[in-house]
Amino acid sequence: MHLAQKSMRYSRSSKVLVGLLLLFTLMAGVGRVAAATATHATWWSHDRFGIFIHWGLYALPAQGEWYMNNDHIPRKIYAKYAKQFDPVDFNANKWVSVFKKAGACYVVFTTKHHDGFCMFKTNATKYNVVDATPWHTDPTAALAAACKKYGLRFCTYYSVMDWHSRDQLAAHPSPTAPTYDPTILPPDRNAAYVQYMRRQIHELVRQYHTHLFWFDGGWIKGWTKADSLNIYDYIKSLNPNILVNDRVGNGVGDYGTPEQHIPPQGLPGHWETCMTINSDWGYCRTDHNWKSVATLITNLIHCASGGGNFLLNVGPNAKGIIPQPEVDRLLAMGQWLKVNGTAIYGTHRTPFKEKLTFGYATQKPGRLFLEITHWPADHRITVPMRSKIISANMLTAPNDALQVTASATGQMIELPPTAPDKIASVLVCHVAEPVEPLATK
Repeated sequence: MHLAQKSMRYSRSSKVLVGLLLLFTLMAGVGRVAAATATHATWWSHDRFGIFIHWGLYALPAQGEWYMNNDHIPRKIYAKYAKQFDPVDFNANKWVSVFKKAGACYVVFTTKHHDGFCMFKTNATKYNVVDATPWHTDPTAALAAACKKYGLRFCTYYSVMDWHSRDQLAAHPSPTAPTYDPTILPPDRNAAYVQYMRRQIHELVRQYHTHLFWFDGGWIKGWTKADSLNIYDYIKSLNPNILVNDRVGNGVGDYGTPEQHIPPQGLPGHWETCMTINSDWGYCRTDHNWKSVATLITNLIHCASGGGNFLLNVGPNAKGIIPQPEVDRLLAMGQWLKVNGTAIYGTHRTPFKEKLTFGYATQKPGRLFLEITHWPADHRITVPMRSKIISANMLTAPNDALQVTASATGQMIELPPTAPDKIASVLVCHVAEPVEPLATK
């Protein structure tokens, strides 16, 4: 995918450099945030859980979305995959129905990944899924319509780095082994490429009604802060409610995007962890390194506890089918959220600075939710808080009050003998005032 490409074929030096750049960006904070961003991000912060879809020509070789770069495939050779792309089993309604059942609230689709192939009908280039493939179908339009039908917000991924574009040069050009990571945007081609982006952004806003731009690859040489601001301001001029992530580059954007990891205590401001269900973003036929349902649910809770979102990826195959192990895990997450979603959706970050020994915390006015992932053998937990707990109960047993005892180390709560959920059981503490934590160290 992007900054934390797992393949060992991706150069170690590039990974270290890009990782440092991402860390610097996250530590520095997002540098350009519109005054109304907090208001516009209300839906996004409320929703907490989104689905990422990595799908394009790279599904055909089935070696992940970095295949063109990793295997040094020349542009003309890679472009021939377009003539083979005919995903006859694609069904946007079926996909989005699964996402809805999973409890996700928004969808981010790769309209143009680093390979430069456009997965939407665009007038800016013929190198797109409608004009260049025998399929002649627009999956972006179909997904946008399906999201509207099922009540999910449709969002668009778009790569600044473009291995196909003639306006960008390979970092180490060679007739036999081109390397595209990173590409270089020469000064004399900069304006043309920015204009190309603006044309496609206009299409994605006006025709596909995207709610969010999830940029990537904004670290390429020659991509300046002026370019980042140009694109950011252009999007806001088309629709100020559209959110823009920080990978448009150069400290510009509305929220941060840690990849494949969750900051232990979250990040300041708005942020979202993106993560794969296995190890790859795009479909890889040999990747069976599936994360467990318990890991995925715990990761979602961890993100919400830190005040962030969880964007979980699926990688459909060349036929247009989402692998069954991904579907199974999404549906299992949906079952958990169906019972416990009130402790995730619309919540605020934990009031505690230190990690809780038994799990995580989220909160809403008047309620503190404790997501217990480690059920104690003695059936009691101590919540390190000064504030009084008026009453407490398991979320699944609202009429069964639990015993609460104040102590020097916080509020001790007697739990039921068995955990209501084998992965994460939610305890609700009703409070009359904001939670004031006790120092645990």
